Amino acid sequence: MRQWPVQDAKARFSEMLDASLEEGPQLVSKRGEPKAVLVSLDEWDRLQKRTKPSLKDILLAPEPRAELDIPQRGQWKTRDIPDFE
Repeated sequence: MRQWPVQDAKARFSEMLDASLEEGPQLVSKRGEPKAVLVSLDEWDRLQKRTKPSLKDILLAPEPRAELDIPQRGQWKTRDIPDFE
């Protein structure tokens, strides 16, 4: 991943955009610290799909879908059945 200082990224944006399309994500730094990444739209869509799985993916996943607090058997509270006669 190539790193672009923010001044170069602003001055040569079209070159940075072409590089992101051809080479992959491009890193933008400010004062030497990485601050942002420019990615192609295809890469962005792929990343979005990975973070938001489809319903089919969720239902077929091997791991549990939610943490449920299920009480142990025998610890449930019961009520008496009223006599309606």
